[in-house]
Amino acid sequence: MTQPLKVGIKLSQDAPIESYRAIWSIADEARFDHCWAMDHLATIGNIGEDRPIFDGWELLAAMAVATSHVRIGLLVTGITYRNPALLAKIATTVDHLSGGRLEFGIGAAWAANEHEMYGISGLDHRVGLFSEGLQVIRSLWTQERTTFDGRYYTMRNAVANPKPVQRPHPPIWVGAGGPAMLRLTARHADVWNVSGSAGRDPASAAAASRELDELCAAIGRDPAEIRRTAQVPASDHPSEVIERVRGFAEAGFTEVILMLSGGSMPTDADPVRTAERLAEHVLPELRR
Repeated sequence: MTQPLKVGIKLSQDAPIESYRAIWSIADEARFDHCWAMDHLATIGNIGEDRPIFDGWELLAAMAVATSHVRIGLLVTGITYRNPALLAKIATTVDHLSGGRLEFGIGAAWAANEHEMYGISGLDHRVGLFSEGLQVIRSLWTQERTTFDGRYYTMRNAVANPKPVQRPHPPIWVGAGGPAMLRLTARHADVWNVSGSAGRDPASAAAASRELDELCAAIGRDPAEIRRTAQVPASDHPSEVIERVRGFAEAGFTEVILMLSGGSMPTDADPVRTAERLAEHVLPELRR
């Protein structure tokens, strides 16, 4: 039997904190499957880099205690921003605050302007940092002690308690579109979120999904173990949103996240009103 499409909602940037709180409430009460924020230090896309943006993980902590049902996450947290031991600890804390509702979205980071303006290193080695960092995080979540000798990270008999509520760990979402990150997705991800140019339309996403299938087969992993997700810009026109989502569903994607801001989208004049319209007119139709 075909599983129902899972639908999330995401507010990323350029909105007051009251809008975030209102959208979390809408997501929880309308029973969206998941609710998302973004992990950047400066705004992205056509709106420029100087618009308001809050820390993603602190938004998640607040979201955890403001909601009761919806699952929560960041699409995605950048590996270069934090030591993986710190990131593992933060994520575990949010998993406990939410009662085990964390979806752990992670990627290799990409925003060169952020790394330049804040003096953050590692962007030239982000794929290697991602690979090692995710190994460290998974070990800290599942092992009593972690010793790791890598090119970028070293751990010596490291402890990480408590462990996450979810066992063996929260679902790992990897945002990826290029060949190197798709290979790591095949090896490490529970969920793949198609990103970059691969996610611009259903045809491109389907081609990348087939490539992921081949990479899984090459390492002996069942491709069906990895859930396929895509982000879809929202609008004030429910029929337009539904058509976009159905395109990805027909391409084999089982979950979508409706974006209220972020990416190349213009700033929504009233993201709360848009979220209400999505809850009233789009979510029920997609669930049929």
